Amino acid sequence: MRILLTNDDGINAPGLYVLEKIAAQLSDDIWICAPSEEQSGAGHSLTLTRPVRLREHAPRRFSVSGTPTDSVTMALRKVLPGAPDLILSGVNRGANLGDDITYSGTVSAAMEGALAGIPSIALSQVYSKEGVGNNVDFSAAEAWGAKALRPLIDAPFAPRTLINVNFPALPADKVNGVRVVRQGFHDYARGSVVEGIDPRGFPYFWFGLHGIEHTPGHNTDLEAIAEGFVSVTPLQLDLTHDASMSNLMDRYKA
Repeated sequence: MRILLTNDDGINAPGLYVLEKIAAQLSDDIWICAPSEEQSGAGHSLTLTRPVRLREHAPRRFSVSGTPTDSVTMALRKVLPGAPDLILSGVNRGANLGDDITYSGTVSAAMEGALAGIPSIALSQVYSKEGVGNNVDFSAAEAWGAKALRPLIDAPFAPRTLINVNFPALPADKVNGVRVVRQGFHDYARGSVVEGIDPRGFPYFWFGLHGIEHTPGHNTDLEAIAEGFVSVTPLQLDLTHDASMSNLMDRYKA
C-alpha cells in the first residue's frame, strides 16, 4: 500500500514525524510532500498568484512553498510515481473539531485527496492548554494512530468523502477508546481578538485560540474528546443543504 503523508504544520513539524511512525505500522511505501512552512488556518486555499517551488530533502521526502492543498496537488502530479492508495494528513498540533474544520489546512489536504478519488484521512492531536509551542504531547496519537486507522484501511469510502480523526489530550493509557461521531458546533460569537502594540508603536491584532464556547452535544466529536475518546468523523464535500431546495425552488417559480 502506497501512502502519501502531508500536513499544514510544515515539513519539520513534530506531528509529521509522529505520522511517519504511525504510517510505518501500515506500510513501507511511504511518501511525504508537505508545506515548507507552517500553513495553519490556510483552509482549502490554492496558490495562484505566485510560483510554487518543490524541494526534495531526501528520497520520498519533499516540501512545497505553498499550502496543504498545493502539497497534495504537487505530490499527485509531480512527485509520486503513481497514485497513492491512501493519504494521511497530520498529525496536526491542536484540535480540528466542530466548525474548526472549515479553517483547517490539515482537513483541507485530506479534502484535496478526496476530490482526487483517494481515501484520505486527517489526524489531529488535541492539547489542553495554550502556549505550549512545540511541547505538545503526541503520545495519544502515537499509541492510538494505527489502532484508529486499521479499521479504515479496507473500509469503502463514499465518493467525495473523507475521515477526520482527533486524539484527546490524555496520556495514551488514559484514552477510553474510539468513537464514531458527527461534527460538533462552536459558538464563534464568543471568540477573541488579542490586541497589542508593536515595537514601533503601531497596533496589531492576533486572533485568539481561547474563549470559544461550545456545548459538546450528544454524539459529537466535541463530546467524544471531552470524554476521553478518539473521535472519528466522516465528512462530505457536497455542501448542498437539501432541505432548503424545495423552498427555494418555490420562490423562483413564475
